[in-house]
Amino acid sequence: MPDALFSPAAARNAAPIAELLKRVLPLSGLVLEIASGSGEHAAYFARAMPALVWQPSDPDEAARRSIVAHAGAAGLGNIRSPLAIDATRQPWPVTRVNAVVAINMIHIAPWDATMGLMAGAEATLAEGGVLYLYGPFREDGAHTAPSNAAFDSSLRARNVSWGVRDIEAVTAAGRAHDLHLVERIAMPANNLSLIFHRGSRGSAGDREVAP
Repeated sequence: MPDALFSPAAARNAAPIAELLKRVLPLSGLVLEIASGSGEHAAYFARAMPALVWQPSDPDEAARRSIVAHAGAAGLGNIRSPLAIDATRQPWPVTRVNAVVAINMIHIAPWDATMGLMAGAEATLAEGGVLYLYGPFREDGAHTAPSNAAFDSSLRARNVSWGVRDIEAVTAAGRAHDLHLVERIAMPANNLSLIFHRGSRGSAGDREVAP
């Protein structure tokens, strides 16, 4: 696969993320993945959840070629051709989806990308639809582990507009677009999974579940 890219992080976290997604995503329907990167997650998740149709996307052409390569190697019928979606640019070329997934995205992008993600998710998700975020987060103004603090410093050294985000700011950004945090789940390697529902005011609230 000459066009295929490989991410060690994707290889490590695909299985635990997939197990969680099996619980929080609908049993069937269309899932839009924003910033799919190499496409390894798309292939893994499409195989793990065959009743869901996976729509990968990435603004980078090399990433989209890699997605096509991994999808072709997987030989699955429930992975669509990748879309060139920049989260900051509205509207997205998708009208309605059952879930939106963004893994390790918002800390490797300007804050405008988080705001665009929330706006796009609001526009494309049906009532009760799921927005799933995965990655490191700060909580109560502090990093949750020394390794996350070091990672944050390395990100900001690469680009001053990048960095590990405060969970409170992300939650507020979602709420402004009718996306409400219903679950916070600790994941391996000091990461978190955040599950938002569109239009779910007055739901169970932020409850923590053991990894």
